[in-house]
Amino acid sequence: MEVAETPARRRFAELIGGAEIPLDRAALAIAEEEYPGLLAEPYLRAIDGLAARARVRIAGRRGAAEALRALRETLFEEAGFRGNDEDYYDPRNSFLNEVLDRRLGIPISLSVLFLSVARRVDLRVEGVRFPGHFLVKHEAGGRELFIDPYRGGEILTAEECAERYRAATHGKGSFDPRFLEAATPRQILARMLHNLKRIYGEQGDDLRTLWVIDRLLLLSPGDPEERRDRGLVSARLGGTAAALADLRAYLAAAPGAADAAEVRELAAALEKRQTLLN
Repeated sequence: MEVAETPARRRFAELIGGAEIPLDRAALAIAEEEYPGLLAEPYLRAIDGLAARARVRIAGRRGAAEALRALRETLFEEAGFRGNDEDYYDPRNSFLNEVLDRRLGIPISLSVLFLSVARRVDLRVEGVRFPGHFLVKHEAGGRELFIDPYRGGEILTAEECAERYRAATHGKGSFDPRFLEAATPRQILARMLHNLKRIYGEQGDDLRTLWVIDRLLLLSPGDPEERRDRGLVSARLGGTAAALADLRAYLAAAPGAADAAEVRELAAALEKRQTLLN
């Protein structure tokens, strides 16, 4: 099944095609596929409003830590944004418009909001692809502070992040300092999409899984595993030609993959189906 060339898809492709990716607009373009006709401007103005409120709190405070606390107070104490512990896997938690409307999110979407507001108040912060739990960090004078938007903007040191990782893995995981490296906007958007891919896949929602994988391939066109996955979903939806194109591309890129024989078998069955249809 071919992925439809929707306005949301075109908008997302345009936004990620520039030298600098506007994270908030690109996140809203992802949401637009689920909410056709979604207008980004009202939500961008809402973020502007949060930034204006944060700016008032920051005025007169000294140092990055105080500015971070002011931003935390604005978003999580005053505005009431919080992590959705009650229904963590609700897909609405991954859409920035829903996060702004409902004041609920997950680590990655709340971090995108935090990053977007911080940028507007000239507070330099970056996303961090911490395993299993996205974070935000601020670096100044060789010192790093980490913020957990899912937990009310809790401020952590690098060692506290490492301790959290060891606790989550029950001491079995080896902490890698690279876990705390800054993420690019492209990597942040990919993480948002991977969350949606997992949620829709577990729900058996192939139509939504298809457009999510397609967006991942817009971000990373050469990813063979995403080509394979899009082909598998297309095949289930009856898109023989589209599925074959993706599966052949996967086999050409990864002929020795562990699942190559299985994928070849499916491709052969699709070729027979295509012959019969023609």
